[in-house]
Amino acid sequence: MLLQNKIVVVTGGTGSLGKVLVRRILSGELGIPKKVIVFSRDEGKQHEMRLAYLCKKVTTDETIYNNFINVLQFHIGDIRNYSDVCNILKEAQIIINAAALKQVPTCEYFPEQAVDTNCIGAANIVRALREHDYPTEIVVGISTDKAAKPINVMGMTKAIQERIFITANIQNINTKFIVVRYGNVLASRGSVIPLFHEQIANNLPITVTHDAMTRFLLSINQAVDTIFAALQNSEKGEIFIPIVPTALVINIAKAIIGDRNIPIKITGVRPGEKMHEILISEEELPFAVQRGNYYAISSMLPEIKTTSNSTVLAKEYSSADNVISYEETVKLLKRHNLLVGQTKLVEGDELLV
Repeated sequence: MLLQNKIVVVTGGTGSLGKVLVRRILSGELGIPKKVIVFSRDEGKQHEMRLAYLCKKVTTDETIYNNFINVLQFHIGDIRNYSDVCNILKEAQIIINAAALKQVPTCEYFPEQAVDTNCIGAANIVRALREHDYPTEIVVGISTDKAAKPINVMGMTKAIQERIFITANIQNINTKFIVVRYGNVLASRGSVIPLFHEQIANNLPITVTHDAMTRFLLSINQAVDTIFAALQNSEKGEIFIPIVPTALVINIAKAIIGDRNIPIKITGVRPGEKMHEILISEEELPFAVQRGNYYAISSMLPEIKTTSNSTVLAKEYSSADNVISYEETVKLLKRHNLLVGQTKLVEGDELLV
């Protein structure tokens, strides 16, 4: 199995995606690793994550708990710091780069910080592997739909990160660099579903930026599924993308409100915000193929050869297309325990947008 007896590094491993990803890795579904290293700069989140395992708050599975005891390690450091990156990657065989600044407004107001984390951080990984010849087999970069035809700083820096990793296949020939592209975590801290829940709890109007805005929807476990599928099935330089439903954001709000007498307030599109997200642009169509429930975009660089040679899409893959109905949106949220009063939000049952 792919991860059996391997040393795996997850940068940004204390984030919403990172925590679920680490738990899934510890489950052994791709083999039991020799070591899993969580690398992040937030000691508070690392402490909380460690305590959650010790108290078995995140799982009742003895296999996961035993693997946490035997193989999981926490390391404090910053993806922006080259020496920190070198220190953590010395033995790494599999690297999953989930470290990121991913809030659109934050990146708009602090663009240099987004560059340092999303671009320089990725470049530090590539440089470390190139200069020190570390034994890394695969590097996975976690990207976002905002990287396709980017109009905001977050998307622009993620688009550059994609190119940094893809181009690395030319200079670092012993390592496979790939990218996974999907939306950001909808039910994580600071995103729209927890905001809607908080507004309802405080009897406030639900705020939606525009009544025609659409987003891709998938659970955080589907995001991890995509990473695992890319690890097993992708070729050098490819961008792996899940095939997922899309919904109107206002229908998400209405579904969460239910039969409560709570108004919806339209606040206007925020700086850098798109009406509709794109996962595959028109320019990428000639390089896109379908593999099961995923699309793979091969590299545009002629030096990176792949076996993919037949396109499957006639137009760009946009959240404006094939939008599910209000009733289907309710079913989707209910299936992931995201309706108010159903259960409290549980990491691992979140949605991504």
